[in-house]
Amino acid sequence: MEYGTSEQKAHFLPRMARAEDIWAQGWSESGAGSDMAAIRCKATRADGHYVISGQKTWSMRAVWADWLFGLFRSQPNSQRHHGLTFLLLPLKSPGISIRPIRQLNGLTGFAEIFFDEVRVPVENTVGEEGAGWSIAMATAGFERGLMLRSPGRFQQTARALVELYRRHRESADSDPAIRDAVLRSWIAAEAYALATYRTVCRLAKGGQIGAEANTNKIYWSELDLLMHETAMAILGGRAELMPHAPDAAGVGHWLDGFLFALAGPIDAGTNEIQRNLIAERMLGLPRSLSG
Repeated sequence: MEYGTSEQKAHFLPRMARAEDIWAQGWSESGAGSDMAAIRCKATRADGHYVISGQKTWSMRAVWADWLFGLFRSQPNSQRHHGLTFLLLPLKSPGISIRPIRQLNGLTGFAEIFFDEVRVPVENTVGEEGAGWSIAMATAGFERGLMLRSPGRFQQTARALVELYRRHRESADSDPAIRDAVLRSWIAAEAYALATYRTVCRLAKGGQIGAEANTNKIYWSELDLLMHETAMAILGGRAELMPHAPDAAGVGHWLDGFLFALAGPIDAGTNEIQRNLIAERMLGLPRSLSG
């Protein structure tokens, strides 16, 4: 929406809105996880195309996705965040191999992607060649601060948690901390929704997402974990029933959600990294206290 050409917007955005295309993310590599500036997957320009060679890993939804957006090193002698280009490529392109990564719950929500001289038209570049880092940072801002976790999702989970507490109130009240956690979850979900609406209003007036996206990412990831940990505490031993178990009606989805919530403090940039960014960019603290 911010960096695409008019042709790219006209082609891709309506299809995204209608869910006609599923997208995967191609950022992480075996030596470039939270430190994306270490990306090595190459994009060599030749005859109106980029020729992609290398590997991506932990690519969410790549197993069943149609398209990939990613960062590739287009200037071979560049270092760190310089010389990276943001490209869009169809995952059915010749030369692409996808290897699923099985999760704790047995599902394959992530994958490794291998590129063997994959040709991508230059027209599939978002922004300028070599300017991919700033575009990726804008993408991360939306991911952490607004788009990745919608407020409705947390509000719905909070309502379900309140209902779960009501059904199991007699046993749950044996631990006063559980009732407090339910109340905190509901209040925090409402607060997150209001903060998100404020951000949307600012964007609608021409504003941009800034460093506060880092605080949002910590907030929603810890809120998600709090709600599911509280549900697990309410259910006790029954919480560990898998969704397909005979007695898991109304229970099993909480375990699946809990396993997913465990990833929250890690994905979209670990919360430890977010706290470092908050300290440096919002609070103005030095990188090191030594010297």
